[in-house]
Amino acid sequence: DAIALVEEIRKGEPLITASCKEHVIHLVRRLQEKLGEKEDHKFYLFKVLRAHVLPLTNVAFNKSGSRFITGSYDRTCKVWDTASGEELRTLEGHRNVVYAIAFNNPYGDKIATGSFDKTCRLWSTETGKCYHTFRGHSAEIVCLSFNLQSTLVATGSMDTTAKLWDIEKGEEIVTLSGHSAEIIALSFNTTGDRIITGSFDHTVAVWDVGTGRMLHTLIGHRGEISSAQFNWDCSLIVTGSMDKTCMLWNAMTGTHIATLTGHSDEILDVCFDYAGQRIATASADGSARVYNAETKKCIAKLEGHGGEISKICFNPKGNHILTASSDKTARLWDAATGHCLQILEGHTDEIFSCAFNYKGDIIITGSKDNTCRIWH
Repeated sequence: DAIALVEEIRKGEPLITASCKEHVIHLVRRLQEKLGEKEDHKFYLFKVLRAHVLPLTNVAFNKSGSRFITGSYDRTCKVWDTASGEELRTLEGHRNVVYAIAFNNPYGDKIATGSFDKTCRLWSTETGKCYHTFRGHSAEIVCLSFNLQSTLVATGSMDTTAKLWDIEKGEEIVTLSGHSAEIIALSFNTTGDRIITGSFDHTVAVWDVGTGRMLHTLIGHRGEISSAQFNWDCSLIVTGSMDKTCMLWNAMTGTHIATLTGHSDEILDVCFDYAGQRIATASADGSARVYNAETKKCIAKLEGHGGEISKICFNPKGNHILTASSDKTARLWDAATGHCLQILEGHTDEIFSCAFNYKGDIIITGSKDNTCRIWH
């Protein structure tokens, strides 16, 4: 009952005043409709992009999905129009591999690129102009992220440090030092006051963004960290490791909540759905798993790939999962049952990147075959 629900929300949320009550009821009803839509959307290949002369490193959408970017060993990042598959511009200037790329979603007017040349560059999406070159790391930059507020960009490097940079001023704010090995994953929480870094030293560190102070070290994994993420309400952190396990942590206290086991090989990627209720894990054993974040039980096994799965993500609605594998296919799965809904075939080498647009009706896959495929 939308009206009763909004009354309930109003009791605990002073910001929702009587004047906006009708609007909130309308939004709740729209959400109900959206969740009720029956989905049997089949994806078909729309376009193959011979994106770069050298292998791709990464692909990423802006929030609406109208644009996406590709990074490459050819030292460039390219901006593409999703609807037409046309290349809009090439961001040139790095002197080595462009490895990590991101839009400043939800805005999407800026792009950050992190390179093996030890610098990070900030670009205008619209003009391709380079606003800033961030210098300071002493080794390759391998991961980066904007905060949701779009005031900071964080870079993680093989030099064991992460750095926070001010987007407006173009200067370094703080260096996050404390890891004893390379940082290969980082992630801001949604409120932007915390950032986590995952390292080859087997630990994940939780940092205070304002002060750059290390608040917690998440100790427990017995292998290198492959990925780490906050859930949407910033209460939980999930970590995946080469030790074949995934761990769940209390984000406020840094305490270990649970170890999710079952994979027989390294975990290469982990993610939450947008509601933070489910966790998906991708493994070198060729399978993926879905766990309930509340009960910590495995609710589905996604089996069928013929090679390791390097990337996994939920569609925005959270009912489907997309996986990218070295078997040259990407697969779409039902998140509740683990049933394979579709196999996206056609790449001639391993797929290492996959992403949904915000609506969930377009998929991009990036492969070692130097192409990007758009699926509608």
